[in-house]
Amino acid sequence: MVAFDGVVLGDLATPCEVFGRARDADGRAVYEVRICSSAPVVASEHVGLSVPWRLSALARADTVIVPGIEALDRPIPANVLRALRRAVDRGTRVASICSGAFVLAATGALDGLRATTHWLAAAELARRHPRVTVDPNVLYVDNGNVLTSAGAAAGLDLCLHLVRRDLGAEAAANAARAAVMPLERAGGQAQFIVHAPPASDGSSLEPLLAWIENNLRQDLTLPAIARRAAMSTRTLSRRFREQVGMTPASWITHARIRSAQRLLETTSLSVERVAADVGFGSSAVLREHFGQIVGTSPQAYRQSFRTTS
Repeated sequence: MVAFDGVVLGDLATPCEVFGRARDADGRAVYEVRICSSAPVVASEHVGLSVPWRLSALARADTVIVPGIEALDRPIPANVLRALRRAVDRGTRVASICSGAFVLAATGALDGLRATTHWLAAAELARRHPRVTVDPNVLYVDNGNVLTSAGAAAGLDLCLHLVRRDLGAEAAANAARAAVMPLERAGGQAQFIVHAPPASDGSSLEPLLAWIENNLRQDLTLPAIARRAAMSTRTLSRRFREQVGMTPASWITHARIRSAQRLLETTSLSVERVAADVGFGSSAVLREHFGQIVGTSPQAYRQSFRTTS
């Protein structure tokens, strides 16, 4: 993690929590977490931070996280920008959280790429960096070795996504539980801040979403879950758009894919059995959705994690 004057403390703390709490099957830490800066002390809005590592630590890092900056016009030291650019050029995985996209964009690393930031700052990012394709409507964007996330809680989703890429869905879920965080939301999901919060009349979808997660093999057509929720199909669809930013069918498909990933990583069940266990009608349907959402086939996904293990 790179710290600098004006760093947003929450954005700095988030990756420390997620990566610091990630464990392997034997309970051992799997990441070595370091905070580095160009000076021994950096100043945030409320406190001064004594930082133990210098920028030279970036040369040995596998992943570099760029947290947000409190004021967009605050200058970033040139040596910080150079160190980040060198990391990108080496192929190091570099990810920004919230307004950290402005810091990363200042290195030129986002030129020609799709990126996101806090929805309130998205237009300004696009104005300052016209070569960056700014998408204000997603939680995070994964370009392989260069990633960006939206504001606040989206940083949690990005970090859990990275743990999932490295260690699998089960490790990401365990890291989320250890840090008392929600499970990772899909990156293409809309930034929650622009959606209406659950009403105080008991209309939150949380109980229904939990029931769906535990009953993926059931009939989960829109009329069926509308009956379960005691709502009309139109009302249920509206609540899904407001509260989770996608249609019921899309959310259920993503939930089934998440479950399939866990089974592929942790069991030797056939793809056909996995498809049945998570509620897809056939292995062909699983492969189709898996390719669209994960970007690879179930077999290739399983083999990748077995090779990593």
